[in-house]
Amino acid sequence: MGLSRLAALHGVATSFSPSADVTVSVPDDTVTAVLAALGVAASTPADVRRSLAAAESAAASRLLPATVVTWSGEPLPEALAGLPPGATLTVDPEHAPGCADAPQLRMRVTPARATPPGESPPLTPHWWTAPPPGVHRLTARAPDHRYATATLVVAPDRVPQPPERTHGFLVQLYSLLSARSWGMGDLGDLADLAAWSGRTLRNGFVQVNPLHAAVPGRPTDPSPYRPSSRRFPDPVHLRIESVPEYGHVTEPGRAALDDLRQDAAALGEAVLNKGALIDRDAVWELKKQALELIAQVPLTPGRRAAYCDFLAEQGQALEDHALWCALAEVHGSDWRGWPAGLRDPRSPQSARARTDLLERVDFHCRLAWLTDDQLAAAQTAARDAGMAVGIVHDLAVGVHPEGADTWAQQDAFAHGMSVGAPPDAFNAHGQDWGLPPWRPDALAASAYAPYRDLLRGLLSHAGALRIDHVMGLFRLWWVPEGRPPTEGTYVSQDGEAMLAVLVLEAHRAGAVVIGEDLGTVEPGVREALARRGVLGTSVLWFERDWDGTGRPLAPEKWRSGCVATATTHDLPSTAARLTGDHVTLRHRLGLLTRTLERELAEDAADTAEWLSFLARLRLLPEGEGDEEAAVRAVHRFLLRTPARMTGVWLPDTVGDRRPQNLPGTWDQYPNWRLPIADAEGHPVTLEEIAASPRLHRLMEVLRPGAGRP
Repeated sequence: MGLSRLAALHGVATSFSPSADVTVSVPDDTVTAVLAALGVAASTPADVRRSLAAAESAAASRLLPATVVTWSGEPLPEALAGLPPGATLTVDPEHAPGCADAPQLRMRVTPARATPPGESPPLTPHWWTAPPPGVHRLTARAPDHRYATATLVVAPDRVPQPPERTHGFLVQLYSLLSARSWGMGDLGDLADLAAWSGRTLRNGFVQVNPLHAAVPGRPTDPSPYRPSSRRFPDPVHLRIESVPEYGHVTEPGRAALDDLRQDAAALGEAVLNKGALIDRDAVWELKKQALELIAQVPLTPGRRAAYCDFLAEQGQALEDHALWCALAEVHGSDWRGWPAGLRDPRSPQSARARTDLLERVDFHCRLAWLTDDQLAAAQTAARDAGMAVGIVHDLAVGVHPEGADTWAQQDAFAHGMSVGAPPDAFNAHGQDWGLPPWRPDALAASAYAPYRDLLRGLLSHAGALRIDHVMGLFRLWWVPEGRPPTEGTYVSQDGEAMLAVLVLEAHRAGAVVIGEDLGTVEPGVREALARRGVLGTSVLWFERDWDGTGRPLAPEKWRSGCVATATTHDLPSTAARLTGDHVTLRHRLGLLTRTLERELAEDAADTAEWLSFLARLRLLPEGEGDEEAAVRAVHRFLLRTPARMTGVWLPDTVGDRRPQNLPGTWDQYPNWRLPIADAEGHPVTLEEIAASPRLHRLMEVLRPGAGRP
């Protein structure tokens, strides 16, 4: 009982339910390890008693919780109303970038009405002036001289919404090669895709994969969902020729740049015409050499001033990131194996390294600035093309344990832990994603500074932000190092605070928020997200009447607050789903747990049920048996739903049958390294996609007014 109580006080679950009628106990060793990662001793009964006594004493004596959340237009939270009569509260407002300074605020808690002797009066806090939206410092003082401080998050009631119902493309940027790409898609290609699809197809957005900075090395982890840093983008996405200083490189640098361009063209040729995979490492090696030549060109006074402004805006976070990049060039990317003094970003040795490696630190700062510039240009191109939303960026659920973020923010992470997913009906072994989680207590103690800075950076050039595994705002499955995912447990966050900070930063940026809420979702989470205007993600094949017939869900019964799609980067393309190619692929890789015949039969029955449903709705006028027509019918169906946004997987427009990522594989399948290809598997360029008759036949279905209720 003592361990369970201690765990509960720190948000650590001692049991979980993989299904409605099943409860599984978490091993005590797991609970103890997780508590240790949170700085709570629980390895012996004596430790448990001492830690429990301390936690209960602290909870009983606190005037305020660590974080207090208030929402615009809603009653003040019970945490304030529960203060003793006569208590005073002082708010020291946040001085946020771009926000006017606000004065200090005070309030007094008074009884709302007279009450009979012996009864506790209901209390009403009265602000002299309403606190402005922001993350403030709150201090409470009771008449008995007790006092407490807390973080006060004042948030708008909802995030911005799309100004109209709209549709757009979903694409993994690296897979979108053009005639100008250096072996993989880049930010120039993104701007071009947005400008073309906004003007020609009346698309309202382009959603891309995370563009976070990767962990360098050979080979680099190709997954965009396991980055070195979520705070800064990866310069591998730069369009080299679009850097203003590129045109001012003089000899012999100009000849060297021309040679690099020829090498880059050979990389692209190998991918597009010779069956080679996208080689991120080779692309970066060429771009890095080019950028080092470009960096020798002096900045003009105006450009220098803009760069200095960027450095000032980004501050310590950028300096730390750039120093990590410079140190990784010398000592390798795993900072845990660096010389002891360099493992601490605030040590004297790290301070000396900032001086010794000043040129490389400045180089990496400049790369961050150049990438930020091109991200801004892509969003400008999208909005200039008339897009209602523009670029939708993606926030990965975590970072690589060896990367820049875990080095720079060591106190914020639970080391020795990894996030993942518990065992369920789809994966009896659970999942370990190899991503260390943030410590909820450390986030609260920092007034959510790492989280707020992360959101602010990502939203600076975004029309919308997709949150991968949005359920992680409320709880995450922690797996102790060395244990299987089945021996993990859930650790709760302050979900209301995490959501309030998200709403606040999205409101400041004027950005839409999309939550990837597929899979197991804790009760109440979807409702909490919907209340705050966060759109969900609805994939056609999963939308069935699970509480009733189990048949495909009628379009009018879909939720409106979502992005409706036919597939995602982790699922088969629509053509592969319709033809059963995804089943035979998994069979070839030895991933099936049942016979091929049984899997094919079950998949064919599922597909046939959907096609029959589409035919009954008169969305398949061409009749069954035509794969391309069936893809169009699927998207006609999506338009019948009330979804605010409809996403079209760009590979679907040309009949690509290969998934970009096949969960459950590592080296058996080329995850994250495939270019977009046509129905025959031949890679296609952005120029060929834009000219594709198949694409235009599909997008005609989605033009404004076509098939919409």
